[in-house]
Amino acid sequence: MKMWQCLVCGLVYEEELGWPEDGIAPGTRWEDVPAHWVCPECGVTKAEFDMVEF
Repeated sequence: MKMWQCLVCGLVYEEELGWPEDGIAPGTRWEDVPAHWVCPECGVTKAEFDMVEF
């Protein structure tokens, strides 16, 4: 699964883990994360995230 990193604060969204605190179930692909979701750390939109590989 892929990971997406916030370009502003560095938070990493991992598709495998989802973001249960915001109702995003584990295994949720980035494309399926709601458009209105924002970074829980700094508040920027999904447009400010890039796919990363660690």
